[in-house]
Amino acid sequence: MSDYEVLKTDGKAKRARLKTVHGTIETPVFMNVGTIAAIKGAVATTDLQEIHTQVELSNTYHLHLRPGDKIVKELGGLHKFMNWDKPILTDSGGFQVFSLAKMRKIKEEGVYFNSHIDGRKIFMGPEESIQIQSNLASTIAMAFDECPPSLSDERYMRESVERTTRWLKRCKDEMERLNSLEDTINKHQLLFGINQGGINKDIRIEHAQQIAEMDLDGYAVGGLAVGEKTEDMYETLDNVVPYLPQNKPTYLMGVGTPANILEAVDRGVDFFDCVYPSRNGRHGNVYTNHGKINLFNKKYELDSRPIEEGCNCPTCRNYSRAYVRHLLKAKEMLGMRLCVLHNLYFYNIMMDEIRQAIEQGRYKEYKIKKLQTMNNVEEL
Repeated sequence: MSDYEVLKTDGKAKRARLKTVHGTIETPVFMNVGTIAAIKGAVATTDLQEIHTQVELSNTYHLHLRPGDKIVKELGGLHKFMNWDKPILTDSGGFQVFSLAKMRKIKEEGVYFNSHIDGRKIFMGPEESIQIQSNLASTIAMAFDECPPSLSDERYMRESVERTTRWLKRCKDEMERLNSLEDTINKHQLLFGINQGGINKDIRIEHAQQIAEMDLDGYAVGGLAVGEKTEDMYETLDNVVPYLPQNKPTYLMGVGTPANILEAVDRGVDFFDCVYPSRNGRHGNVYTNHGKINLFNKKYELDSRPIEEGCNCPTCRNYSRAYVRHLLKAKEMLGMRLCVLHNLYFYNIMMDEIRQAIEQGRYKEYKIKKLQTMNNVEEL
């Protein structure tokens, strides 16, 4: 079982610590997304060490397709394969079932769908997802679930969530079996279950109560930030988080903007992941404490300042806005890389500030101030 300890609370905000076989995770934490065992934008694991990354997140579905989870196992597991000695969380492939809706068929045993790479037929069920994640030997494995569209009708939503609960039991049984085998690389792999139910309050709460009884290592809230209004997402967190075990980590999947994270921390969430910082960085959009700026804008052509004064990331310590803009305009890969490094560092340092603010009992004040400054219009 996981070793999770809440060190301090400030309102509903939690400052906690999760001890794992690959090291301790200080929460609230933002997990840096490396879908295919690499952060998009030419960022290496050696860079992640430098920019305060605690957890790297990889994708079960994508790594199953290439290079293949059995190949990763043969090479000693994901940590060895990508040269990363800190925690790794693998998602279950369930979200791909949602996003690849045109190519899939959901049944009780699992999901039949076609590879987005070459069209070949694939089957993935709870056991297969956990077997793949066990081969990858990640620190935390996610249970296989269906992520139903948040505005599905109530009947479909109930059927889907009930199936997700049955799948979760199968995931748990399979993980216990695999963790007892001799040739399993990480016999201490943790399992997080996923709460679903769209924005339906009753279904969400019922599901939270059911999975809370299963005594898992952690609990995620899935199926949000997929098209519903931001207010609905916050309201769903207000409804659901109190019903998830407070002595276990709470993970809001696929979220989000700095504002989303600040609001969700205030509602008791302590794990986050999102592609925004890397995706925005690759398009020249960089985060600062005064709002987001687009380095493609002509006004930065002669700007010799760093992206943000006082920022200690590798980009700001060494390069100017003008230079990074030039690289982006010239479609030089280094431009993307420098923006992604800055954005990930910005997120990781924001989480550091969040942890300190909770420790000092001033989280509300910190959140308000951070939201005010970050909502400024693009600086001149």
